[in-house]
Amino acid sequence: MYGKTYKRVCTVLKHFMPNEYLPSVFDLNLDHLQKRNIKGIITDLDNTLVEWNRPEATPELLDWMYFVKQQGFQVTIVSNNNKARVSAFCEPTGIKFIHSAKKPMAKAFNKACKQMGLRKSEVVVIGDQVMTDVFGGNRAGFYTILVVPVAESDGAWTKINRKVERRVLKRLKGKGYIHWEEDSK
Repeated sequence: MYGKTYKRVCTVLKHFMPNEYLPSVFDLNLDHLQKRNIKGIITDLDNTLVEWNRPEATPELLDWMYFVKQQGFQVTIVSNNNKARVSAFCEPTGIKFIHSAKKPMAKAFNKACKQMGLRKSEVVVIGDQVMTDVFGGNRAGFYTILVVPVAESDGAWTKINRKVERRVLKRLKGKGYIHWEEDSK
């Protein structure tokens, strides 16, 4: 009986395991993605691309977005934040977006993929939260990439998620599923 329970717990924990872990979106290896036939990027907004309370893209991020598009990738921001926040950020950049996504539910990830006209195998999901971005992307069947949050502070709801996330990551590390250093977790 213990064996079955252990296996079930391990199976559940793997849903929280990203396929890759990077310091930031700027460390994304676009050549590697192209070789894997990746054509689309679904990314979170707050604390993935910019600080959760920064209203607009930084010059460095604008350059990165331009470069990513020039390399032939489509980008869609999928955020749990409200329409006012996400549209104010995305409209000046010309990036497609889905707001009020209800991550980790799969619906917004699937919608973004469909809007890009791509298959799941051609899209990666990038985010700073295990509980929403990675878990949701994995549940929906995407390749997931976890990045270090760009800010040490979080909004109120995210603070709750971070507490649970730290426990999950500790458990994953204890089981030998993750091998990176937890920089800011």
